[in-house]
Amino acid sequence: MMIKSLLFIALGGAFGATMRFLSQAMVYEYFGRAFPFGTLFVNVAGSFFMGLLSIFLVEKFNLSAEWHLAILVGVLGSFTTFSTFSIETLVLFEQGDLMKAMSNILVSVVLCIVAVWAGAYFAKQLV
Repeated sequence: MMIKSLLFIALGGAFGATMRFLSQAMVYEYFGRAFPFGTLFVNVAGSFFMGLLSIFLVEKFNLSAEWHLAILVGVLGSFTTFSTFSIETLVLFEQGDLMKAMSNILVSVVLCIVAVWAGAYFAKQLV
């Protein structure tokens, strides 16, 4: 059972990591790299989908535990980028740009919490 679970997580993770790279690249292409908008985007989007899918997978689709792991741990776990958020924020601090660093912390945390709530709320309206 453990090997099957790990396989589902790994496959979901490969998909999520690829989607993160492509999503961030598109956002940085459009907005540039003066502020970590790409990371902010994937973290907020990932939070929204975590809220949405955590409700849908349990209450609507009743998928197996392996699919929960593949989607929530694999796809969304590798799509969101807290470690990237952390290093980008550290770089902003090291560059002396305290306002951007603090803005990144505040905006990321607030938007991700609002996004996970919005996803769960939206899912509950549809279930």
